[in-house]
Amino acid sequence: MKSSVVILTGAGISAESGIKTFRGGGGLWENHPIEEVASPEGFRRNPRLVQTFYNERRKQLLEKEIRPNAAHLALSELEKKWKGDFLLVTQNVDDLHDRAGSQNLIHMHGELLKVRCLKTSEIYPWKTDVTEETLCPCCKKTQTLRPHIVWFGEMPLEMPQIFSALAECDIFISIGTSGQVYPAAGFVQEVPLSSRKIEGNLESTALTNTFDEHHVGPATEKVPALVNQLLEKFL
Repeated sequence: MKSSVVILTGAGISAESGIKTFRGGGGLWENHPIEEVASPEGFRRNPRLVQTFYNERRKQLLEKEIRPNAAHLALSELEKKWKGDFLLVTQNVDDLHDRAGSQNLIHMHGELLKVRCLKTSEIYPWKTDVTEETLCPCCKKTQTLRPHIVWFGEMPLEMPQIFSALAECDIFISIGTSGQVYPAAGFVQEVPLSSRKIEGNLESTALTNTFDEHHVGPATEKVPALVNQLLEKFL
């Protein structure tokens, strides 16, 4: 019997690859108030600050020591071998799932290595800095490119497809996410009552009691073990 699986990943899965979790204490991202660097209003007020912030994040992601870890690779293997429907939804804006080989993947909060034109909404792969002098490939104007990131107050991407998959899944797995950011924090309540619900994290979250299973420990250890368990049972 084929089973469908939906997997949600958050910052915890990439932390072991050396990716900093933007969010810090006191509502700060890298010592900036969140509204300054992660909101449309902040971008309108100070586009130079916002572009500089994401330029630095982009540079970090492209450092040679940043690479997919065992958890990313295990989820890619699961997708390749899974006989039923498979969807991986990530809250992360890095490309480590992509590099690991995941295919049926939704970046619900956007992608750090892409930019979007404010005039045409065209999206472009992007690995270099964006400055006030950067020319947009489509509209040929400066100061019209923004990070392809879903900021606070904006709607996450591909939500109809995500909710459709959740409504039909047999297994829902949440890995390395705090359970504090909506709508992703509400995904566990969107799956059928009969679904097997699995949470993996370094510690309990506010949503732990809504899951059937809770795997505590580093993603690089717990995710490969879980994948092996699933493949043994369902293949």
